[in-house]
Amino acid sequence: MTFQHPPQAVAELRRTATIRERSGRLLARARAGDSPWFTVHDDALDGAAATVADVTRASYPDLAIPYHSRWRHFAAGGVDRKTDLDGRLAHRETAARARAMIDLTVVSVLLDAGAGPDWAYREGDRTFTRSEGLAVASFHAFTAGLFSADPDDPLRVDAAGLRALTPDRLAAAFQVGPGNPLVGLDGRVALLQRLGLALDRPGAMFDTLAGNTVRAHDILSYLLASLSGIWLASNAIDGIPLGDCWPHPAVGWLPLHKLSQWVTYSLLEPFEWAGVEVTGLDELTGLPEYRNGGLLLDTGVLALRDPRWTDRSWTPADELVVEWRGLTVALLDELAGRVCARLGAQLPLACVLEGGTWAAGRELAQQLRGGLPPLTIRSDGTVF
Repeated sequence: MTFQHPPQAVAELRRTATIRERSGRLLARARAGDSPWFTVHDDALDGAAATVADVTRASYPDLAIPYHSRWRHFAAGGVDRKTDLDGRLAHRETAARARAMIDLTVVSVLLDAGAGPDWAYREGDRTFTRSEGLAVASFHAFTAGLFSADPDDPLRVDAAGLRALTPDRLAAAFQVGPGNPLVGLDGRVALLQRLGLALDRPGAMFDTLAGNTVRAHDILSYLLASLSGIWLASNAIDGIPLGDCWPHPAVGWLPLHKLSQWVTYSLLEPFEWAGVEVTGLDELTGLPEYRNGGLLLDTGVLALRDPRWTDRSWTPADELVVEWRGLTVALLDELAGRVCARLGAQLPLACVLEGGTWAAGRELAQQLRGGLPPLTIRSDGTVF
């Protein structure tokens, strides 16, 4: 696909409207029977919505559903770690507290790609795995000052601290060893080191964006512009890095920006806690990761044209994976409406995801495969 004006093209690929439009084209193509990888079974959508609604009501019977956010994982095991952090930050003024919480959120989410089935983190007599384990581990790494170069101010993330990070130091903080392997450890370190080259401090975005209100997409746009150079993927237009954006023969470049949107969802509350109203939440898309995508495969909304494809491993750049993720974005929008109808409530997508699609996808994966996703993805620790 040829672009006459690369900067304009890159800007287009950083819009969630483009994610939705191109994902929608892939869904229409698959529904027409023209996808070489997937078939779509619309008669399974109601069953999928029922599954999500049941999981949502079980977790939130009053439908007071919080945002899909890293802050849910920080409460793993019923431990109120946010109150602990609030106490540590109590002497700081509002903006300084917001910067620290943004620092923690950004680093923790960037460390949140799949951990693999064999890693766990122990906190006292509690053991956490997968996303909860990564969250708790990153919380303690942050409060211990792992990402700060200032020993007098451990509760921050700064460029010098990130650049000084090594695989051995992160492995020690995350309790990684021969019997406790973490998938993509080196990739995670490289990502954070690149973050240290890209900006002085993640929390500085508060000073740039905060007013009485801020659009959710403005937070995402800030992240996509400032973090564009940190991603390990080599996708680029005329030397301008694209990040989580992949070529697909049916649509040209398919932008997805999963981690950047996950950061954005997770920053909604730190901005709101600082008194800033966040608007336009539904401009963000559903997250194209293996829990939401797995939900669609496990409920039969999507089916592989060749079931044997579950027996091999794939990379994020493979056309099947790119298309699976695009179909996930498009179908989550449709599924969200059906879930809300079943619940009898109008909820933002951020709450449907939390209630929700991610939790239902994880529950089905646990029932069917001991928690493993339906497709095996060779992760570098920065996409899935």
